[in-house]
Amino acid sequence: MAELPDMRFLTVAEVAELMRVSKMTVYRLVHAGELPAVRFGRSYRVPESAVTAALQRPVADVG
Repeated sequence: MAELPDMRFLTVAEVAELMRVSKMTVYRLVHAGELPAVRFGRSYRVPESAVTAALQRPVADVG
């Protein structure tokens, strides 16, 4: 049997708390394809590595 990589998945609520945004913002990022996610039943799980990568991306200063 092949070994699964040691991946940790976070709930939308956990991602929102880490990123300091609302859960709706996390859903928007997932639906826009900016944050990868896996659907489990009716809920989404986001790989912790994807959240870390998103937090390290530079933010554009518009204005």
